[in-house]
Amino acid sequence: MTELQSFGLRLVDPNAGASSRRGGAGPSDHKAVTVDGHTIMVPVHTSSAWASPFVAEAPDATGSSELKRGAIPIARIEFPKQPRFYAMQTMDGVPYSHIATLHGADVLATTVLQTCIRYESRRRACKFCAIGQSLAAGRTIAHKTPQQLAEVARMAVLLDGVKHMVMTTGTPPGDDRGAAVLTESAFAIKAAVDLPLQGQCEPPDDDHWFERMKAAGIDSLGMHLEAVSQAVRERIMPGKASVPVERYLSAYEASVRVFGRGQVSTYILAGLGDTREQILSMCERLIEIGVYPFVVPFVPISGTPLEDHPAPDADWMKSILEPLGAMVSLGGLRSKDIKAGCGKCGACSSLSRYEG
Repeated sequence: MTELQSFGLRLVDPNAGASSRRGGAGPSDHKAVTVDGHTIMVPVHTSSAWASPFVAEAPDATGSSELKRGAIPIARIEFPKQPRFYAMQTMDGVPYSHIATLHGADVLATTVLQTCIRYESRRRACKFCAIGQSLAAGRTIAHKTPQQLAEVARMAVLLDGVKHMVMTTGTPPGDDRGAAVLTESAFAIKAAVDLPLQGQCEPPDDDHWFERMKAAGIDSLGMHLEAVSQAVRERIMPGKASVPVERYLSAYEASVRVFGRGQVSTYILAGLGDTREQILSMCERLIEIGVYPFVVPFVPISGTPLEDHPAPDADWMKSILEPLGAMVSLGGLRSKDIKAGCGKCGACSSLSRYEG
């Protein structure tokens, strides 16, 4: 699984299973693949995937495909089916797939605001981000209303058995950094359906937002560092780097007091320039605070400044994930105990397979 996520996958039948995602907020340029009962997101539209040694043959009558490394068959894999809720549209005529999408096998995901103050400036934009691509291509809308999100979430549970939901957002102007729009969205969703929710935003200036988000029905929180060293942060995401790491750490401490140990997480993209030692050192600090460090291999997305940046080597990823798996287990922060969100889903990283 670690090698698949590093190398990517070539598809004989690109239309197998649920439709893949191009552009937009991450994960993108991926396709959901089920290996030994565990669903992961695997790059299929990246330059590294086009040269991958892994090839998936067209599905047979049972829906499974033969996975080959070169010419050698190594496993049978499956692709989650296209969700039924994709065929519907909201009361105001917007396709459900423009409001939220299926991630992995049973996770509903949405980007509430498809615009971002960082993305709108070339100088400040995160170089790995493609949040505006799906909007420009007409595959989504700029602002999903609370009513639209509630409607789609309810039907995704009824029709496709979705188990939890991720709400991320582009960063709007203002010092709440997206916490306000997540709060109003969560109120509406929880009024419509009993579905565990994760909210994702940058740390708000006011720690009281954590209590407001929790009261609105958000069960777990993601505040994503992406890179851990200030030099890499300033080079890769100059706008977001204006919020210092120390503010993230203080926000983690405050949010863990509200949501509990293990219910706050952060995305760390391995392969942007941070060393193995820097990543593991930061993870050690995060685990001590009670934050689940979801380390994922960086995937270069087409059309971004980093589209030709190499994906991290599989052996290097194993050298991080193997000790990290032991660290999170020792700290009592297992992915299976997270109520909702990326760490619970685990599809973008094989970290959970190293937890023991």
